[in-house]
Amino acid sequence: MDQETFTVRLDVDQASDLGAVATADRVSVAEVIRRAVADRIVVRRKDPAFRARIRSIVEQNQRVLERLAE
Repeated sequence: MDQETFTVRLDVDQASDLGAVATADRVSVAEVIRRAVADRIVVRRKDPAFRARIRSIVEQNQRVLERLAE
């Protein structure tokens, strides 16, 4: 599976809370972060306003790509 690496800066309290959540859930901090990102993506995909903005971005990019391909 292809993966990308990211750096996330958290304040001390967030980092402590994240570590505690990971410990309580018996998973790594990285797994807690992956799950949180996956959950956020699911929520955003269900938001009609977000989906409309994504469609607009796709349409704009499509026009640019078509123009560049000429």
